[in-house]
Amino acid sequence: MILSGPEIKAQLGKNIIIEPFDESRLNPNSYNLTLHDELLVYEEVVLDMRRPNRTRRIKIPPEGLVLTPNQLYLGRTVERTETYNLVPMIEGRSSVGRLGLFVHVTAGFGDVGFRGYWTLEMFAIQPVRIYPGVAICQIFYHDIRGQIVEYSSDKYQNNTDIQPSLLYKELSPRSAWQIQQPLLFTGQENPPENA
Repeated sequence: MILSGPEIKAQLGKNIIIEPFDESRLNPNSYNLTLHDELLVYEEVVLDMRRPNRTRRIKIPPEGLVLTPNQLYLGRTVERTETYNLVPMIEGRSSVGRLGLFVHVTAGFGDVGFRGYWTLEMFAIQPVRIYPGVAICQIFYHDIRGQIVEYSSDKYQNNTDIQPSLLYKELSPRSAWQIQQPLLFTGQENPPENA
């Protein structure tokens, strides 16, 4: 069962924390989350699941930033959320999807007990200009049945920033992280002088 908008509001400060909260973003059965003003892009030519992949930070200026097709951008929500006794999920807003922008490539499913900012895996079908503070996605909540075991991963819980993939923590010992790869430049930033 999905919580209604009024029930989301009634659960604020109890099972649901959304900071900051703006009642104008409350929908009939969801709440609109907004886009922070920074993105991460991977710098590697080949992304490796077994090691940390280097990233570059990009600022989204007030006049907007054009996303390039076939490039993965990691963003985050302005809002920090906490969810207890419910399952949080995010979906892209239909108005954003109709511009050909995927807001989360595969990871819209949250865990009961999650605390932090939502990292967004954004991918554009064609060039699209995005802006900081735009309502980019919506969070909604499901009831959960059975014994609850809260999310407690040391990878993403209580995050304070955009989170690139930390899958390597599951797959490889620390010594395997030392391999260097060529950098990939997306055209959204200036390459280093010695590149």
